[in-house]
Amino acid sequence: MLVEVTDVKGSAPRDAGAWMLVARDTIFRTIGGGQLEYMAIEHARKILSGGRDTPLDVPLGPEIGQCCGGRVSLSFRLMTHGLADELVGKVDTEIAMRPHVYIFGAGHMGGALAHALSLTPVRVIMVDTREAELMKFQEKWEPVFRPGFHGNYICDVPGVETCLSAIPEQAVRSAPPHSAFIILTHDHALDFLIAAEALQRQDAAYVGMIGSKTKKATFKNWLKREAGREDLFENLVCPIGGAVVKDKRPEVIAALAAAEILTAVLV
Repeated sequence: MLVEVTDVKGSAPRDAGAWMLVARDTIFRTIGGGQLEYMAIEHARKILSGGRDTPLDVPLGPEIGQCCGGRVSLSFRLMTHGLADELVGKVDTEIAMRPHVYIFGAGHMGGALAHALSLTPVRVIMVDTREAELMKFQEKWEPVFRPGFHGNYICDVPGVETCLSAIPEQAVRSAPPHSAFIILTHDHALDFLIAAEALQRQDAAYVGMIGSKTKKATFKNWLKREAGREDLFENLVCPIGGAVVKDKRPEVIAALAAAEILTAVLV
């Protein structure tokens, strides 16, 4: 059963167009959670048991334990082959429109950031010059699968793509507009080359490089000397993840950096 938010008035958990699938024993995706979603699931399962496929119009007030204050209209449609094809097309379109996030460096920090971003609506590309490091990353990677219908499993989050490149700056040049570039390689000289290439793009949504104050100052001098464009330095985020939380664990930096990146690309 396809449950879709068809109209929203006022404040609500999700916008019009949000959808979920409901079966007798499982669900896929969400229309916002809470009592609204519980009501939708219950209504959908009544329809699956032979009830009428009537729409719902739900006020989000104290009477259902939600104080959003808005109103949500829901439609309910039984799955058919045609509707399934329509949903596949919709998901393919959503994925194609996701902003690209390029992570340069498949080490501990790069892996942590890739995992932090893996459940968000972005396309993650891991770039490294070292085949062995990419292999290690791929061995650790576990695709996210959710229970589907008829005993199958659905992978609703694309895996992280990997790219082995002797010249990683080429990935910067070929990236689509509004991409994010995060530089975390094992070599500061390589970091500088990639960062300079990314900063010269006028359409990058985010350019970040891991590093200390000393590395940041060194790069600024290098950029002025090698590229003659010290003004580009102002667009660099370094260190990534902000300066408020003083924690050097890769997973913590990754979480903070992921928030920065998403703020930049999901506009």
